[in-house]
Amino acid sequence: MAKFVYRMQSILDIKYKLEEQERTAYGIASQRLQEENTKLQQLMLRRMEYEKHAAELAIGLIDVRAVQENKRAIDVMKSLIRDQIMKVHAAEKNLELARKRLNAIMVERKAHEKLREKAFEQFKQELAAEEAKEIDQLVSFNYHEHTDET
Repeated sequence: MAKFVYRMQSILDIKYKLEEQERTAYGIASQRLQEENTKLQQLMLRRMEYEKHAAELAIGLIDVRAVQENKRAIDVMKSLIRDQIMKVHAAEKNLELARKRLNAIMVERKAHEKLREKAFEQFKQELAAEEAKEIDQLVSFNYHEHTDET
């Protein structure tokens, strides 16, 4: 019995490895985006706490120094939030690039799988044709042998 050997199996194997690497890269990019979003949320919560504290400082006896320090802290938090938003956008872009690379690799892998399937179908057809030829030869041989005996 003949064994199917795909000539470009090594290329298909490489495509599988590349796809796995891109899946890993996509997972890392996704995790990085999640971390950056978490940091942004934490910064926003801290800013809200400073603003709440500013509202508390405005009630009753006003400590000018504490109000100024709180105002500076709020300004610093705004700056940190802007920087963090930029990091989130960069992480989103990286995730999108990783998604596109993964998609491209998956398309290539699927194309090679289809080529392999077509080659396998052709192999099966050739094998069936060869078996039919052998059967025809056997039947022909038996028929000639049977007619020679009579």
